[in-house]
Amino acid sequence: MRVYISGISGTGMGPLALMAKQAGFEVFGSDLAKGAIYDELIKTGIEVEIGVQDGKFLQQKIEEGVDWFVYTSALPSDHAELVMAHENNLKCTKRDDFTAFLVEKLGLKMVAIAGTHGKTTTTAMIIWTALKLNLPVSYIVGTTLGFAASGSYKKGDKYFVYEADEYDRNFLKYHPWLAVIPAVSYDHPDIYPTKEDYEKAFLQFESQSEKVIQEGILENEFKLAGAVRRKDAGLAMAAILEIIQNEGSAETSSEIREILNDFPGVGRRFERLADGVYTDYAHHPEEIEATIDVAQDEAKLRNKKGVVVVYQPHQNTRQHEVRDGYKQAFMGVDKIFWLPTYLTRENPELAVIQPEEFIEDLQNKEKAEVSELNDELAKRLREYLADGYLVVLMTAGPADGWFREQFGEYKA
Repeated sequence: MRVYISGISGTGMGPLALMAKQAGFEVFGSDLAKGAIYDELIKTGIEVEIGVQDGKFLQQKIEEGVDWFVYTSALPSDHAELVMAHENNLKCTKRDDFTAFLVEKLGLKMVAIAGTHGKTTTTAMIIWTALKLNLPVSYIVGTTLGFAASGSYKKGDKYFVYEADEYDRNFLKYHPWLAVIPAVSYDHPDIYPTKEDYEKAFLQFESQSEKVIQEGILENEFKLAGAVRRKDAGLAMAAILEIIQNEGSAETSSEIREILNDFPGVGRRFERLADGVYTDYAHHPEEIEATIDVAQDEAKLRNKKGVVVVYQPHQNTRQHEVRDGYKQAFMGVDKIFWLPTYLTRENPELAVIQPEEFIEDLQNKEKAEVSELNDELAKRLREYLADGYLVVLMTAGPADGWFREQFGEYKA
């Protein structure tokens, strides 16, 4: 089968492309720019066209033969490739349909990790442990991994560990053998109009799952920084124990615990770029609180004076729903540099909330100031680093690229 993936090099589609390739499919695709998974795709021998997606590359592939056109949720309905795919009567679906097809065709038991927060780290922890124990596990995770590829399949695998995203109701396509749910709190108002609608989707997901884990091994059994990371490790351990029990393997809980205590982290989830410099995907008040908890533990472990946060909100539509949650979210930090909201998929009828308005709501507003991604901010952050503080960026937007350029090889 020949599969064309539009938006192939991002963290949503890239890992799927890798798994499909390793499962024996012929995979190729396009993207507007090189995403986080681009290098992995090229290394695996997947053909990727980067640049304006005007349909020329797709037309070339249609002439050679395309059996399935898979596209990212980010594509608008009038996107040139999507329009061309429909005009040529190609089978067109988003990633969830193709992923479900892969699971069924390969005969895999799905271990789906879903939730508002914690799903990426928990997924990566399960993958890390499964690889260390040589369990027959394939996987897809929505980030880069320093210890393995972001998507994998090998002959003989029996389980499929998957980060099941609730955006666009993606996760409701699946009927997992095991569901792991780290946390549920309201998000994605552009998809779920109300909190009740959001929670109802998760209840449906649970009802579609053979087994559900929401409480893991006690977090005080782990030595990782941050209570939330220890909680994720507990969930990961519970999932691994389910797989081991199903396999009839003999690994001990103490062995699994030690493997998880050595977990190296993942891209964009409290990722260490340099001494005292971290970047994180947190863009929801609860995620922010959890990340600050990790940062404070990390600061103590590394003898830092305290924690400095650079925050870029993501999507104005979301901010109107979560704004009240920020009031106490940044408590305990020593400084907050608040950036303008990264705007995407917006409701034009909603006024854009300004950084000054967010700061005015904070209980520790004296710690915060409005900032921009510029030389002045870089200078200020370098001063804090030189003075012995830990600096963490929190964003789901383009600030991460700027931050990496400025501090990726920072040396005190």
